[in-house]
Amino acid sequence: MNEFTLGIEEEYMVIDPVTRELTSHDQKIVEAAQKIHKDQVKAEMHQAVVEVGTGICKTTEEARKEISQLRYTVSQLAGEQGLRIGAAGTHPFSHWEKQLITEHPRYNEIVNELQEAARSNLIFGLHVHVGFQSRELAIHIANQVRYFLPHVFALSTNSPFWESRNTGYKSFRTKIFDKFPRTGIPDIFNSIEDYDNYVKLLIKTNCMDNAKKIWWDIRVHPFFDTVEFRICDCPMLIDETMAFTALFQALCAKLYKLRLQNMEFISYSRALINENKWRAARYGIDGNLIDFGKEMEVNCRNLVLELLDFVDDVVDDLGCRNDLNYVHKILEHGTGADRQLAVYAQTGNFESVVDYITTQTLIGAK
Repeated sequence: MNEFTLGIEEEYMVIDPVTRELTSHDQKIVEAAQKIHKDQVKAEMHQAVVEVGTGICKTTEEARKEISQLRYTVSQLAGEQGLRIGAAGTHPFSHWEKQLITEHPRYNEIVNELQEAARSNLIFGLHVHVGFQSRELAIHIANQVRYFLPHVFALSTNSPFWESRNTGYKSFRTKIFDKFPRTGIPDIFNSIEDYDNYVKLLIKTNCMDNAKKIWWDIRVHPFFDTVEFRICDCPMLIDETMAFTALFQALCAKLYKLRLQNMEFISYSRALINENKWRAARYGIDGNLIDFGKEMEVNCRNLVLELLDFVDDVVDDLGCRNDLNYVHKILEHGTGADRQLAVYAQTGNFESVVDYITTQTLIGAK
């Protein structure tokens, strides 16, 4: 099944090991990393962020090697600058007002247009690309896979704290990002032409200058033949990143298999899927999601187990079973948010939470 190739992007926090605050690395980590990994390491809008991206990988095993290496390199180079990196959806206590914006025409333009929504957008996500033979097929699968986004998102919740407050959400990152235009669960598009016409209209009417300013939780990528999943918080552990990557890959393969059998999963409306997304952000895997087929609430953990059953018949062909099996560990040990909350409950201080995050981030990195 070589059509379901993978690409992973992660955004890391750059942290001062003494104060545990987010800090600017003055792009030194990026400059040093680019000598080793070329354009696989990039700057982001805030100077306290480093973004990494794998190449095109055929399997989750290949992607794991790359993401482990990227985490390791960035961490080593940060260490040389007297800094640390951490993987979480938000920093537990740093305030965005104190963080510097990267000097770049694109970022200047976004800040100029979106003002405080952009300046306060100090969040860290995971993006997973799954490759398709054509954009026509990609939009078809994207329509259907939307239903499952809250289920995977619940597993990935990793941002319970914001500016020294326990927000009461397992993922507050999504609430911060909601201030941007063109975010959240997208509508259904009947065809790729339908989607392209939407993009053209927005460019023509100066809503945006290119399709990269569509920041939905899932999108058919403007330049590659991929479906890009953007809903997850940046996971603390490499094992978690790989579990979500495997799950997205398996979902795409399963929905494609159904299509070949002239069957398809129901495409639910944005309004309904949003109910589940909100619940996932608030409660993580500890709440109930709605099973729209049954029209009833179901325990999130049970729905995740059902989801694993749903994709089971494509997993071995893809070779991602080992990575997918980690989902059971998440159900057992809790999400990143659950573990951050447990450290805070134990210690009562956010610095300990930051130390926990930075330590976990490097498990398996090499």
